[in-house]
Amino acid sequence: MTREQLETHQIALYFAAVLAAAAFGLLATDTARHLQALVTPAIAVLMYAMFLQIPFLDLRQGLGNRRFMAALLLANFILVPLLVWAATRGLGEHPAILIGALLVLLTPCIDYVVVFTHIGKGDSRLTLAATPLLLLVQLLLLPVYLAVMLGDGGDVAISITPFVEAFALLIVLPLILAVLTSAAARQSRSVSVWNDAWAWMPVPAMALVLVAVIGSQIAVVVHDFDRLLPVIPVYIGFMVLAPVLGFASARLLRLPVAEARSVTFSSATRNSLVVLPLALALPEDMRTLAAAAVITQTVIELISELIYVRAVPALIR
Repeated sequence: MTREQLETHQIALYFAAVLAAAAFGLLATDTARHLQALVTPAIAVLMYAMFLQIPFLDLRQGLGNRRFMAALLLANFILVPLLVWAATRGLGEHPAILIGALLVLLTPCIDYVVVFTHIGKGDSRLTLAATPLLLLVQLLLLPVYLAVMLGDGGDVAISITPFVEAFALLIVLPLILAVLTSAAARQSRSVSVWNDAWAWMPVPAMALVLVAVIGSQIAVVVHDFDRLLPVIPVYIGFMVLAPVLGFASARLLRLPVAEARSVTFSSATRNSLVVLPLALALPEDMRTLAAAAVITQTVIELISELIYVRAVPALIR
């Protein structure tokens, strides 16, 4: 199989990975839980493989693209929060689920959104350039959004540590390694061969992430499924409407096609793997259900992304 054939059939491979991981997680629950230890390393490997495909000299131009950054901020921090506020009003009688849903839906992704944007024929370089800005703004605004949307529950303490740790491990470290690899490949034949070999890795690495996340967490979702039913329509509604808001923001700022796709992916992709530790740090009477709510969104989002990577390039031309 050639690399082009692998990329052509990647969606089928991802669906197979999702189904296999779900079956393994449900049939061998105790063993599958250990897959959770693979989640962070798998994402780091995925990001390294992805970063090796990106010409980093173009990132400075991305930071200077004011219309793109404005569209990204408008979608993620004005339009999407309004959607989340409206969609979660029916969860007031389920405070743990409400907190979990707010944590995950209010925080735009800073890691594997780059990969999905690349697969979906968006401008992954601009998405990567925007990750520090997205991280900083969500750190500043998340406590404000929670205070407003939780009402009496707005005094829940939120730590920025998981955000900073995730950014360092999943973005900064793979990025530095990728830059060093790309620079060394120009002078060393062996490093160049290594660099070329990693061009095959984004698809297998993404499949590994899907297996690790879904395999380790699907049993938790199934166990609490009846209690999580109120939040599932919220997530499905978000899956449908958030990309529309991202596209509307891009159209308002008159972005070209690739950039519009990038904003669409960013508005629909959430920081689920980063905010999970926040949910687990909640008071004991809330943490289990709040974490399950976050994990449920992760499972739905990963399946949704497999649809987005085909639908977004087809619809945004």
